[in-house]
Amino acid sequence: MMASPFRCSGVTAPMRLHCNLREAGGKAPLRLGRHFAARNLAPVSTSFISKAPMMASACHLRVSQQPWRLHAISRRLLIREYKSATSSQSPTPASLPVTEKEESPVVQYVPPQTGLLAYLPKSWVPYAELVRLDKPTGTYYLFFPCLFSTLLAAPMATPMATPTDVITTTALFFSGALIMRGAGCAINDLWDRNLDPKVERTKLRPIARGALTPERAIIFTGTQLLAGLGILLQFPTQCLWYGIPSLLLVSTYPLAKRVTNYPQFVLGLTFSWGAIMGFPALGVDLLSNPSALQTAAALYASCISWTVLYDMIYAHMDIKDDVAAGIKSIALRHEHNTKTVLSGLAVAQVSLLAAAGLAAGAGPIYFLGTCGSAALTLGVMISRVQLKDVKNCWWWFKNGCWFTGGGITLGLLGDYVARLLGLYDEETKSNSELA
Repeated sequence: MMASPFRCSGVTAPMRLHCNLREAGGKAPLRLGRHFAARNLAPVSTSFISKAPMMASACHLRVSQQPWRLHAISRRLLIREYKSATSSQSPTPASLPVTEKEESPVVQYVPPQTGLLAYLPKSWVPYAELVRLDKPTGTYYLFFPCLFSTLLAAPMATPMATPTDVITTTALFFSGALIMRGAGCAINDLWDRNLDPKVERTKLRPIARGALTPERAIIFTGTQLLAGLGILLQFPTQCLWYGIPSLLLVSTYPLAKRVTNYPQFVLGLTFSWGAIMGFPALGVDLLSNPSALQTAAALYASCISWTVLYDMIYAHMDIKDDVAAGIKSIALRHEHNTKTVLSGLAVAQVSLLAAAGLAAGAGPIYFLGTCGSAALTLGVMISRVQLKDVKNCWWWFKNGCWFTGGGITLGLLGDYVARLLGLYDEETKSNSELA
């Protein structure tokens, strides 16, 4: 290989080579392929592009002065960049710093310019990004099972829960969902701090890009967990015993991605826990009330099915990067029959919603509104989602939360109001009591 007025001062792992090169007068990033092409050098040789780590060969680039930071990412990108540079007129060395920064495949972090995070002090932004404050969809998905169980448990309480009780309980659940979802994201990022840099969508997360140290993230997460415990203590005492297992489940999902092809089921166990919590929150004792226990169990299982369904769509956004990073998921395991699996999950979710309604002695509004809307919205989503289109998957993940979750909520709310106003006949009320 020809000598070059460059010196390699630092490298990391073979698949993500970061080379600090120095050249007189340079002030901006330059891709390695461009450097070679501009100087009529041929880096595509067996001595440089080989199956072995690139470190030794890259460090043949020696001698020089003045700062220049240059990033080369994997042999594949180096070859591709070199070919694209040689297929067109190569820029002069003097012009390289001006053009290459915009064309570089290395995505640079850009501080938020719009939205809530743009108004926060700069030192707060990494913490807000860690808890996904700018991406609240996950909070809504965590909150909906809590809302479902609250509305389903309200008519089963003795006496029936008042609208004030329902609203107060719902507000506490939303606060808890906001805090615990943030804690879950932080725990996930701590577990995945060595995997996130390998995935396009996650490589700019605060810990992955080095904006937060793991130690700071752990302290912040501990603060969130204490805040979550404080919210839990606002509920009746029995809620504490039902809520503690959820704190343990929060840390299991990131681990599951390493050991099973079905980590979404573990996520479902965690995100659906609120389907149980609404009952003790309104004073309905699950252990002494068989119908309430059956209702809660069916609702919990239904929410697990829903979680696996929407997260399977979400997982398709990262499917290529997950293969490279060795991350397991149900989307990879069933890549070629995803819609069949999604359809099965939808059938399970709707069937379990119906079972929950039967156990609770719900009226026709529940079955038409809750079960009917769930079946309709899930059917439309599964038929229209384009699993190979990242943006389309994200759109359905984000909006499906409101289509399905909102429809189920309206059915539950309608059933609660009908019972509160005594709109069901005596036979329906008797069936509810016998159940």
